[in-house]
Amino acid sequence: MDSAAGPSTTPAPTDFIREIVAEDQRTGKHGGRVHTRFPPEPNGYLHIGHAKAICLSFGVARDFNGLCNLRFDDTNPTKEDVEYVESIQEDVRWLGFDWDDRMFYASDYFDRMYEYAERLIRDGKAYVDSLSADDIRAYRGTLTEPGKNSPHRDRSIDENLDLFRRMKAGEFPDGAHVLRAKIDMASGNINMRDPTLYRIRHAVHHRTGDAWPIYPTYDYAHPISDAIEGITHSLCTLEFEGHRPLYDWVVGNIPHEGTPLPQQIEFARLNLNYTVMSKRKLLQLVEQKLVSGWDDPRMPTIAGLRRRGYTPEAIRDFCTRIGVAKKENVIEMALLEAIVREDLNKRAQRAMAVLHPVKVVIENYPEGRVEHVDADNNPEDESMGRREVPFSREIYIERDDFMENPPKKFFRLSPGSEVRLRRAYIIKCERVIKDETGTIVELRCSCDLESLTGETASRRVKGTIHWVSAAHALSAEVRLYDRLFQSEDPGAAGRDPLTDLNPESLHVLTECKVEPMLSSCAAGTRLQFERTGYFVVDADSRPGQPVFNRTVTLKDSWQRIVARG
Repeated sequence: MDSAAGPSTTPAPTDFIREIVAEDQRTGKHGGRVHTRFPPEPNGYLHIGHAKAICLSFGVARDFNGLCNLRFDDTNPTKEDVEYVESIQEDVRWLGFDWDDRMFYASDYFDRMYEYAERLIRDGKAYVDSLSADDIRAYRGTLTEPGKNSPHRDRSIDENLDLFRRMKAGEFPDGAHVLRAKIDMASGNINMRDPTLYRIRHAVHHRTGDAWPIYPTYDYAHPISDAIEGITHSLCTLEFEGHRPLYDWVVGNIPHEGTPLPQQIEFARLNLNYTVMSKRKLLQLVEQKLVSGWDDPRMPTIAGLRRRGYTPEAIRDFCTRIGVAKKENVIEMALLEAIVREDLNKRAQRAMAVLHPVKVVIENYPEGRVEHVDADNNPEDESMGRREVPFSREIYIERDDFMENPPKKFFRLSPGSEVRLRRAYIIKCERVIKDETGTIVELRCSCDLESLTGETASRRVKGTIHWVSAAHALSAEVRLYDRLFQSEDPGAAGRDPLTDLNPESLHVLTECKVEPMLSSCAAGTRLQFERTGYFVVDADSRPGQPVFNRTVTLKDSWQRIVARG
């Protein structure tokens, strides 16, 4: 597991953020310290976009021998849950990063935030406003028109302190008052037009219970948390660029020790086509049962990607390759899938699995005879060893590997043609057996008994197909996952992305046949089903009843599927 405090063993990627940090170290700013943080809200599961932020914040700390905190921004109790806190910790660790003993919560600092708020009131820099939310919005103005002062902006310091303390005491209902910063209602930056610092919210907090009927806003709590923790570089996505003046205003108006204040730096968030990154929309998918949960393998959540069989190494590699930019862009899903294939090609054990089986009886192969053919577990990695695969008179092959009336250049099995069984014999189809509906139920074949180790072992035929021994095969469920959304930009033109779900995103196959050695594979084991794709053993598996999720196909078949559809 990578520690943010440990030195990097590989050259650090170059990007504009690392250039800023390197220059700060060179000039001795912050005494040469580098201290970052990853500050998720515990209101949902992390997704692939958060993975980029995690890799950046922890990676910068690692590359500059600094520290990185994990801090939960738990300032909205109505949407937060301990389940999310625990899942976030699991995801960060799974990606390969550790915060050591530096896990914090914004709620750790509620007392100090309140003290600072009273100080702002005493300094004439904050006031209690009693306008309704709608009126506050109307008074704020627009991007082209300045706002106007609230009629409560000039309340006396004593009156503001009294109202604020009564807010804290729980005397008022939700929405009755807010605490606002007194900055500039005519500012060209709408975020500086007397932003809200505290709101009344009678809700039970997952850590503080009902101790607080008022809660700080993110724009107030976040910079204070950074300052208290000694954060040097506060890395945020671009949507917070307009909030940076407010960030600087807050940290500039609270007590500090005279050290350089934390610096907010914005970078482009990860936008991936064929998916959505909105937690609200992901929550809707879960709540409306359009997916099986936050860890549904079609979800872009880290939990979903993990269950789908993605590796942390592949995700970190993806985040490195896409880099850190100042402008928003959209990354192709195909790039992520290609990196996953590249990674799994090196680490996944090979196996043979027949997803749509049809039985083949090899009539001239002795009944009761069983051979074991030798197979490598991964041609890319000899250290993964070899295995023996049983072969017998009756086998299963893929239904698509046989055609009764094949077109030209069909080099798999057909009546009168020959194919090589992978690592085994050459067989020839002699007869086709159908049921009363005309469906093919069995193929009768002969084999060249010398084509495995005998005189014709080197004889070549044009096609090679995979198989499993019928007598030894294990029945399995295979879930074929594809992209959750069918268009490249699910939320384009203002439409609801949930109306753009891909109806072909999941196919469940229940009659699959796999090698017997797969019965002992633990959940999370990643495999390449030869000629088929990469798969992972799902947690739903039971002894003798494995369930496999398709991680990714062997090749990018999406464009072909879209064109055909």
